[in-house]
Amino acid sequence: MAARSRSGTRLRVALFLGVGFAATGLALVAYGTNVFRDLDLRSVDARFAIRGNQGAPSDIVVVKVDDKTFSDTQKRWEDFRPLHADMITKLKEDGAKVIVYDVQFTEPGKKEADDVKLIEAVGDAGNVVLATTGAAVFGDDAVVREYNGKVGNANFPPDSGGYLRRMRYEIDGQKTLAVAAAERDRGTPVKAFPTTWIDYRGPVETFKSVSFSDALEGRVPRDFFRGKIVVVGPWASTFQDLHPVSYGEDLMPGPEIQANAISTVLRGQPLNSVPGWVNIVLIVVLGLLAPLSGLRFSLRGTLFLSLAAALAYLVLTQVAFQEGWILSFVYPFGSLVLSSVGALGAHYLLAAFERERVRDVFSRFVPETVVEQVLARTDRDLRLGGVSLESTVMFTDLRGFTTFSEALPPARVIECLNGYLEEMTEAILGHGGTLVSYEGDGIMAVFGAPIEQPDHADRALAASREMLTERLPKWNAWLREQDVSDGFKMGIGLNTGMVVSGNVGSERRLEYTAIGDTTNTASRLQAMTKGQSHLLFFSDTTRERLQREVEDLVFIDEFEIRGRSQAVKIWSIEAASDAAFEERRAGGYAPGALAT
Repeated sequence: MAARSRSGTRLRVALFLGVGFAATGLALVAYGTNVFRDLDLRSVDARFAIRGNQGAPSDIVVVKVDDKTFSDTQKRWEDFRPLHADMITKLKEDGAKVIVYDVQFTEPGKKEADDVKLIEAVGDAGNVVLATTGAAVFGDDAVVREYNGKVGNANFPPDSGGYLRRMRYEIDGQKTLAVAAAERDRGTPVKAFPTTWIDYRGPVETFKSVSFSDALEGRVPRDFFRGKIVVVGPWASTFQDLHPVSYGEDLMPGPEIQANAISTVLRGQPLNSVPGWVNIVLIVVLGLLAPLSGLRFSLRGTLFLSLAAALAYLVLTQVAFQEGWILSFVYPFGSLVLSSVGALGAHYLLAAFERERVRDVFSRFVPETVVEQVLARTDRDLRLGGVSLESTVMFTDLRGFTTFSEALPPARVIECLNGYLEEMTEAILGHGGTLVSYEGDGIMAVFGAPIEQPDHADRALAASREMLTERLPKWNAWLREQDVSDGFKMGIGLNTGMVVSGNVGSERRLEYTAIGDTTNTASRLQAMTKGQSHLLFFSDTTRERLQREVEDLVFIDEFEIRGRSQAVKIWSIEAASDAAFEERRAGGYAPGALAT
C-alpha cells in the first residue's frame, strides 16, 4: 500500500494548520476588539428565550401607574404627589416589607404642603427606597435619611439599541436602586459586585401587578402586599419609560425592570459572565478542531465532527446559561465555523491536487473514461490496494527484438521500440484495458481492473486480435520502409481469473499493478507461444468468460503449466496463427489482412 509522499504530507499539514491559525487569529482579534458585541449580546437574549419563563417570584410585586389609573383618578401626573403619599401610607398599612418608589422626587411639587405630606409619609413608613438618576431627592438626600428613607440610582448601563441587559452595584458612588432595595429588605449590606446580568424572569407582566388606583382604593386580594417588596412606578406609554430587554420582543416598563433587578440581587446575581480566558480557550480549541481533524479524517469526517462540535457548543452555551454562566457564543462559534469552512476548502483543494495526481498516474495506464471512474473511486490517499476482481491479464513479447537492437545505434533502437509500444498501447487502451507496465519490449495489461468490466475477456481478445492483425503489421510495414528490418513476430498470453490489483511502491514512486496466480499463468502462456503454431494463447477460463461468439476459435491442446496442478486447455484464433502471419508478411504486412 502506497503512502503519501513527504511533500504531500507537509503540504497537507501546512495547509490545515494555516487554516486553523488564521481562523483562530481572526476570531481572537474580533473578540479583543468586540467587533460583534451586539450579535453576541443578542445570543444571550436567545438563551433567555430558550430557557423560558421562570414565573413570578413570590416576594416582589408591582404597582403600576397605568392608563387605568389616570382614568380612575382624573388627575394629571404633576398632581399625583399627595396620592403618592397616600399610596406609601396604604402599602405600609397593608404590610409591605419594602416600598420601592421608581419615581423621582428631585424637584419641588406644586404645593409645599404636598411635599411635606410625602416626606412625612416616607418617614412614617420607615421602609421606603426612593429613586434618583443623580440629583438630590427632596432637594437634599440628608432629608431622606433623616426621615428613615433610602435613595438608589435608578439608571442601568444601556447597550446599543437602548437594550437594558445589565445592572451595576453603584453609579457615581451611589448604590443602585436594586441594591438599596435589597439592603432594605435584608437589613444588611449587599456585597459589591461588578456589572452583572439582570436575570429576567420572563417577558412583560411576568411579575404580579395591580393598577395604582386599585391598590389605593383597596381593590386587591387580601395580603397581596404583606411581607413583599412593592415596586411603584410609571407604566403608561406616555411616560416613555419603556425599554427593550433580554427577554421577549415587547418593551418592558421601568418598574418591572427594577423588579427583575431587585430579584437578581436578592438571588445573589445568578448570572455571571465567565472569565475572559475561558472564552479565549474556547476560541482556540474550536478554531483548531476542524483543521486538526482534517489531518486525520476525510472531508466527510471533518464535516461530521464540525457539525457535531457546533451542536455540542450550542448545547453547552445553553446548559452553562441555565447553570448561571454566560459564555461568549459568537466568537468561539464563529471561530469554529470559519475554520470548518477553511478546512473543507482545504479538503477540496487537496482533492483537486490529488485528482490531478491520480489523473497523471492512471492516464498512462487506462483510457480517459476509465480515469474518470478511477477518480470517482479513489480516496484522498490514492489507495486502490487490495481490490480483488475477476479480470483478464495480458502479457506480450516481441520476438527477436533484443538481438536486433544490438546491431543498431541506441537512438534508433528507442525510436523503433517507441513506435511498437505506441501501436500496442493504442490497441489496449482502445478496448478499455489498463496498461500495467512496459518490460523492455514486453507489455503487461489487465482488462476488468481497476474498474469492473463484465466483458473483460472479450475486450482482451479483441485487443489481441487488433494487435496481431492491424497494429503489428502496420509497425512491421514501417520498419520495412525504414529499411531497418523485415519485421517481427510477437507472442500474446491471456488468462482469466481473480487478481489483486492496486497501487504499490514507495514514498518516491507509485505504480499500479495486478498480482496473483492468474497473472503468473498469463505470463507463462505468452512464453509458451514461442515455436508454436499460433502467436496467441489463452486459457480455457478466458474462453468460458467470452460473451460473444468467436468464429475462428481454435483449440490448441492441453499443456502442463508450471505452478498448476492440472493441465490447462489452450485456445487461440485462426487470425493469430503462424500461417496467417506469414501470409501478411508475404503481402507486405497489409494491416487488416486475415483479421477475421
